[in-house]
Amino acid sequence: MIGKSLTSIATVAAFAALSSTAMAADEIPVGHLAAYTGPTSAVGKIYGQGIEDAIAYINDNGGIDGRMINKDTVDYSYAAPRAIATYKRWTSGLNPVVIQGWGTADTEALVQFVARDEIVYMSASYSGHLTDPTGKSPKTEKAAPYNFFYGPSYSDGCRAMVAWAKQDWEDKGMSGTPKFVHMGDNHPYPNAPKAACQDYAESQGFEVLNPIVYSLKPGDAKGQCLSLEDAGADYAYLANTSGSNISLLKSCATVGVDTQFVTNVWGFDEEAVDAAGEAGDGIVFPVGAARWGADVPGMETIKAISRMSDSSGEKSRALHYMRGVCSVYFMRDAMKRAAEGDGITGPNVKAALESMEGHVPAELEGVCLPHTWTPENHRGTTKVMVYQNEYNGGDFRFNRLTTIDLPRRDDWLGY
Repeated sequence: MIGKSLTSIATVAAFAALSSTAMAADEIPVGHLAAYTGPTSAVGKIYGQGIEDAIAYINDNGGIDGRMINKDTVDYSYAAPRAIATYKRWTSGLNPVVIQGWGTADTEALVQFVARDEIVYMSASYSGHLTDPTGKSPKTEKAAPYNFFYGPSYSDGCRAMVAWAKQDWEDKGMSGTPKFVHMGDNHPYPNAPKAACQDYAESQGFEVLNPIVYSLKPGDAKGQCLSLEDAGADYAYLANTSGSNISLLKSCATVGVDTQFVTNVWGFDEEAVDAAGEAGDGIVFPVGAARWGADVPGMETIKAISRMSDSSGEKSRALHYMRGVCSVYFMRDAMKRAAEGDGITGPNVKAALESMEGHVPAELEGVCLPHTWTPENHRGTTKVMVYQNEYNGGDFRFNRLTTIDLPRRDDWLGY
């Protein structure tokens, strides 16, 4: 009896182990590197929630052809060494097919690793350095074959701000040469578009001033504002995230700086409006997806996704949430294409993304911008929607000013 019982226990244990292995094989491993704490958390929490909700919604609705996404989320606090340590842990255990990443410093540090390990890396860093998959461009420091991101690059976003500024200068009937200055922390993220954007500003007839450094961490920036005033800048590009930008805008308002501020896609949003107050009135920024509540077909899907973490359905979502959802849905569609072929592997998901031409996830029409990736060009879109904040005593409107459609120049790859 004892012998039979032990045999039965061993059989059950073996069966359970096999079942567990089979279940794991049926899952699709995905890493999610989030910044819920740290200097970029004001926007990181919004974007990360979009990632979380979208994956949960996909799993609740059948996953990828019946396979669930096995997501492991790590809050790395915007510390690149912690991101690299997380990557090493994932590649020795989780073995993700795709990583939904975050920051520029860590994404760029991992470019060669993800290429070696054949893991698709869809980042929330929109660094132009990540757009050349072959390394053919003379501006490219290193090829990034497995890197993708949703939306226009930081460089293209800044170029669009310059294009708008040039038109604004002319529309106002201003004479002389307009002055442009890049402002941001001395860090890979704010620096990512600096050279490309300054080159473009010079080509458009701007006088480019010496960059002004201010911290990614919110704090008093009156010194930088006085430097800005002394330099006589007409247009200042803010390359940091909204938290530190709010501090700078309020500091500049205090000392009476009269400069037109423009910023990047993380530089201003609905959550920043009240904190910036009157100091944020008039700031111009790029937008990479439809706003919450827009009258577009895909908004119903967005609202259903939002209920994954807000069962009441009453919470409105900021711009970054929408881009997080779009990133996940492009990943989903690539996985579906891969599943229809040779299976969901890193190389197959990469090939699926590179086969997309003018693609929009069917359920998110009007929300996500059409994207085209090819094996030679990972600039998914060069279309930039330009908005301006209009603030009036607690009320605000984001007014759409124009859409800039930039050329797909080969010499802008990786730059």
